Amino acid sequence: MKRFVEIVLDGFGIGAMEDVRELRPQDIGANTALHVYGALPGFRLPVLESLGLGNALQAAAPGSAGGPAPAKTCCFGFHRLAHFGADTFWGHQELMGTRPLKGESGPIGPRLFAIKEALARAGHEPRFYGGTQPRFCEPGAAAEPGVLVVDGALTIGDNLETDLGDNYNVTAALDIMPFEKVREIGAVVRSLVHNSRVIVFGGRGVTLDDLLNAYESSGPFAGVSAPRSGVYRRGYQVVHLGYGVESRVQVPAMLNKAGITTVLMGKAADIVENSGGRNIPGVDTGELLAKTASVLDELDRGYICVNIQETDLAGHREDPGLYGERLATADRGIGAIIKKLAAGDILVVTADHGNDPVIGHPRHTREKTPLLVYGQGIRPGFIGGRSSLADTGAAVCDFFGAPFPEAGSSYLGNILI
Repeated sequence: MKRFVEIVLDGFGIGAMEDVRELRPQDIGANTALHVYGALPGFRLPVLESLGLGNALQAAAPGSAGGPAPAKTCCFGFHRLAHFGADTFWGHQELMGTRPLKGESGPIGPRLFAIKEALARAGHEPRFYGGTQPRFCEPGAAAEPGVLVVDGALTIGDNLETDLGDNYNVTAALDIMPFEKVREIGAVVRSLVHNSRVIVFGGRGVTLDDLLNAYESSGPFAGVSAPRSGVYRRGYQVVHLGYGVESRVQVPAMLNKAGITTVLMGKAADIVENSGGRNIPGVDTGELLAKTASVLDELDRGYICVNIQETDLAGHREDPGLYGERLATADRGIGAIIKKLAAGDILVVTADHGNDPVIGHPRHTREKTPLLVYGQGIRPGFIGGRSSLADTGAAVCDFFGAPFPEAGSSYLGNILI
């Protein structure tokens, strides 16, 4: 068999990046793993510890005390983040071999007129909605910014749930317009803006009135509150269109060209392009890892990447106890997956950024991430502090003899016996 399984523990950092003082001073002192252990006396993760979690933690944050003990025999290292900030979407693009490009930041308002004209030329009916007393009107006529309503089915506006100005939303009622058409409109928006992400999503059981009733504005920013709109409740679909992300030079595309099966699971299926492979959505940690084990029963050769999102969600809630529970569930699931591995298979456990639940704010933290490697033919030792998450993407392609992705330096030759 020849299978590469990558498990991304979302938000599981192991020490602040060296540049946080300049880039993100709110993250000074962040260390998600260490602080979860410190908040939970007697806490253990036997599988992750045997894979070298304590070793990676000591390498990434020398002198740290109170964490897990180093394992005697393991293959370990850590990643530094090459992308700006600390973002799940960009972390995964980097893991897939992308060289991140920093987009512009600012409200969507000044760009709405050009988007409106482009959509009208394509045969759509875009209308501006905004103002101090929100109503349909012409862009520029409102005292406040607004959103575009397109074909009575979706809205285009600022994302109000992340850092304002970085992301724009295309929010749709999927009973009115199929997601394929929504995605086409999202592609038009993506072609006209240079911000970090255009998030295209929608759900069933919602109407245009539901979207407009969730309209909000804050200073120059205006959009539809996704949680208030109801789109998450039923039939939710989403695609994230990143600035400068070229899926043709990412890991799934490189593997597909080489005839290798690719399976993306959990949030990875939402935020990474994998049109030539299989996508399995899900959030529940235990269920996702059980599904991963089931996929291994069916797959003789191929790449599996699963994102464990519930660790990140616990970090956002600033709840180290809940974080520890989710990690313990993941630890058991990873142990079951290891039992499924055969000669020639490789398992990598890593993360995309940090989300320290005790740092004092509910947002991601800019941290190094663990790089734990397991396999029957793996040489124990320190892989090093890698300069980018993309090194793992390069190692995946190297493992299968596929063309390398856009970025990354493979460490495969350092770990095979």
